[in-house]
Amino acid sequence: MPRELGDEHVAAMCQVLLDHGVEFVVIGGMAARLHGTGHATLDVDVCPATTDNNLVALSAALTQLGARLRVEGEPDGVAFAAHPDALRQVTTMTLITDHGPLDLCFAPEGFEHGYAQLHPSALHVVVGAVNVPVASLEDVVASKRAAGRPKDVAALPALETELRRR
Repeated sequence: MPRELGDEHVAAMCQVLLDHGVEFVVIGGMAARLHGTGHATLDVDVCPATTDNNLVALSAALTQLGARLRVEGEPDGVAFAAHPDALRQVTTMTLITDHGPLDLCFAPEGFEHGYAQLHPSALHVVVGAVNVPVASLEDVVASKRAAGRPKDVAALPALETELRRR
């Protein structure tokens, strides 16, 4: 797997999610990159809806993606059953898929209601030939501010510059 994910990896993962009817929004560093900030990232972070039907669809998509739990010291990941009941029990999940790393975050920092809060202001960005739902730049900035991790704080100046430019 490449060190930094290319558009083809992002498009492939998102296409499988969309094919299964998963409601989600790309968040985090990948959302920042898709907004044109030049942000480098090693994974795709998505915030899926938590409805029962969506968790069933997400489960099927993760199975098709060959999703495995990302565990340090296990480069191929660890197999797990992507059952809707298991997904309902977590707030975050770090995975490796056949197309690269994928992180699920059901309640990103600053957005305790996750998808329900992020979806209304999300926009669509074409990646490859895939129409990908992406958190608004305002929401990406708000989440990174709320997270306050060193890597998020370091990303804020470029994101805020882009926000002012728009």
